[in-house]
Amino acid sequence: MKLSSITLKVIMAPLKQPFKTHLGTVNDREVIIIEAQDEDGLIGYGEAVPFSSPWYTEETIKTCLHMLEDFLIPLTLASKPRHPVELQSLWSGIRRNAMAKSALEQAIIDLYAKQKEIYLGRLFGGERSEVAAGVVIASNDAEDAIRQIEGFSRSGYQRYKIKIDPRHDIELLAEIRGEYPDIPLMADANSAYTLDDIPRLQKLDEYKLMMIEQPLGHDDIVEHARLQKRLQTPICLDESINSYHDAHSALSLGSCGVINIKMAKVGGWTEAVKIHDLCVENDVPVWCGGMIEFGISRAHNIALATLKGFTVPGDISSSSRYWEEDIIEPEVVVKNGTIQVPEKAGIGFSINEKRLKALTTYRQIYR
Repeated sequence: MKLSSITLKVIMAPLKQPFKTHLGTVNDREVIIIEAQDEDGLIGYGEAVPFSSPWYTEETIKTCLHMLEDFLIPLTLASKPRHPVELQSLWSGIRRNAMAKSALEQAIIDLYAKQKEIYLGRLFGGERSEVAAGVVIASNDAEDAIRQIEGFSRSGYQRYKIKIDPRHDIELLAEIRGEYPDIPLMADANSAYTLDDIPRLQKLDEYKLMMIEQPLGHDDIVEHARLQKRLQTPICLDESINSYHDAHSALSLGSCGVINIKMAKVGGWTEAVKIHDLCVENDVPVWCGGMIEFGISRAHNIALATLKGFTVPGDISSSSRYWEEDIIEPEVVVKNGTIQVPEKAGIGFSINEKRLKALTTYRQIYR
């Protein structure tokens, strides 16, 4: 691929409104942008999306920078990989650190697709010309949640996800269902429950949810299998799925009926596609999860969602969901519940260099 340099940029911007879960509130979003450039000046882009503190995964912006700067980038530049397929083997001596690996792999695969003059999704067999869009309602106040749903419904979002916990679940869902009895609705618990809450979780069956996402421990697969046997509503695993092995174990145990594939969390394109293929083989629907990301990560997610197994609308909303101005051009727009898949090579979007520069707080180039 003739890599000549890799550039890291840390950027930060305020969200248009706070993103609230029982685990914490996000007001400002910080990510790492990676630019992989070849000898001809082509640039591939990736985005590392850990949070600034380890409330969602053990990775943070600082640990991700450390892994990229001191291990992954030097190893990659020194090894001069000829094809992206070599990266997993090349990085096999570095355990975990999936978000750092994902971002660097994203940038290199984007560069490779641009060199081959092919849209990124097509590189992996994606066929869709548009992808279905879902949206997250991060509020534990029913009136506010209903107001958000009303606003997002104007764009025709095809799935609404509400955050729940034992303090805000039955009453919240009852009020939403009272106002919107038929919308495609799912609940995300972010590990707020235990097996002691089975009777409470069983009460959620009456709200006709598409699924309940990660009700139990963030690293659990076994207890979810016990819970799924007691619920009519399908369980979706998110935090528990960090690799192909996790997904295989979950399906073998019957721990879920749906899987949320987050490219950033499983280590990048290669692992995400393997999980997708496994789920297709087992007739398990998948959807593409979001990480309150900027446009580069969102572009990669759109490309991933073009694969045939992504039959559930993902957390792929308009750029305007979080940002006054995104770092890609054109910005992502949801219209009639879908996002048009771009046709340009690579991620299919251009970079808003002016906006990217304005948000950059740190920059380093490696050759």
